[in-house]
Amino acid sequence: MSKFSGLGGRLYRGETSIDFIGNRRRWYSISALFILLSLGALTLQGLHLGIEFKGGSSFTVTKSGASVDDARVAVESTGIPGESIIQTIGSDKIRVQTGALDTAQNNAVQDALAAKFSVAVESIDTQIVGPSWGKEITRKALYGLFGFLICVMLYLAMAFEPKMAVAAIAAVIHDVFITVGIYALVGFDVTPATVIGFLTILGYSLYDTVVVFDKIRENTRTITASSKSTYSQATNLAVNQTLVRSINTSLIALLPVGSILFVGAGLLGAGTLKDLSLALFIGLAVGTYSSIFIAPPVLAQLREKEPAMQALAKRVNGRGTATTTATPVAVVEGERRGPRNQPKRKNRK
Repeated sequence: MSKFSGLGGRLYRGETSIDFIGNRRRWYSISALFILLSLGALTLQGLHLGIEFKGGSSFTVTKSGASVDDARVAVESTGIPGESIIQTIGSDKIRVQTGALDTAQNNAVQDALAAKFSVAVESIDTQIVGPSWGKEITRKALYGLFGFLICVMLYLAMAFEPKMAVAAIAAVIHDVFITVGIYALVGFDVTPATVIGFLTILGYSLYDTVVVFDKIRENTRTITASSKSTYSQATNLAVNQTLVRSINTSLIALLPVGSILFVGAGLLGAGTLKDLSLALFIGLAVGTYSSIFIAPPVLAQLREKEPAMQALAKRVNGRGTATTTATPVAVVEGERRGPRNQPKRKNRK
């Protein structure tokens, strides 16, 4: 631990530095690979929308020792077309989700489940979601997402600068796209809890990015008044100075979310938690990556195109060349002039 804290101090003082900005092509390539994988998952598998978005019926049976196979056999015996989603909730509940059903089909599924698990029909919790309700939920979810992005852009543009807002939104879109792609690859259902998880990771990703951007603004506030470093160099120093903090906060956030995902949903079988916890776990990890490896390099690229920053880079590079060539010139001139002739002293008698 002491070695890690010592490394953080060296990174903050600039004694040790990781070139995040100079290696941006490498980080962009890694992100492009994950984006292509996400695009492939979305194209080939697509998202498994829950009944809240596409409409359908949900049947929850409370029975100790109930199994998914028994529920599947009961549903198949009714002859209802389409694929049913069957999952356990805790240790004594089974939830069956189907497509849109009419009244006769709905009653048939209830009777089959009641007969299979030896429970009363009235004890089965039945929920029916119409297609129009699903479309309304989808529309509101999209409104919430786009409204969030617009508010974030306006805030960052006013609190920092427009180019920081552009870089932050690019990182957020990067996070959401990769998270949605991995979600499609895993095959979990998209529920309102999933949308809540997506909005949560957007906020966390921006929180980490804003911390880095605040340090960048501090390091570059009067950068054009001197010729010590370019904008990219000052940005890279800011990322190194906030690196340990980003890692620590991300680990602290991932530990409880990971326990919900792997212990709650995996070991305890709490199926209602896995939608939210998976979105949070993937999004937190990807958001931490983008706040270090994506947002600062994009910002540096945008700012380095400005005439003032290009002139600063020329001054910094020219100063480095002059410092390098100053000593050889002095040596050459010294060799050319040769040693100075000292006047001879006369001996006194």
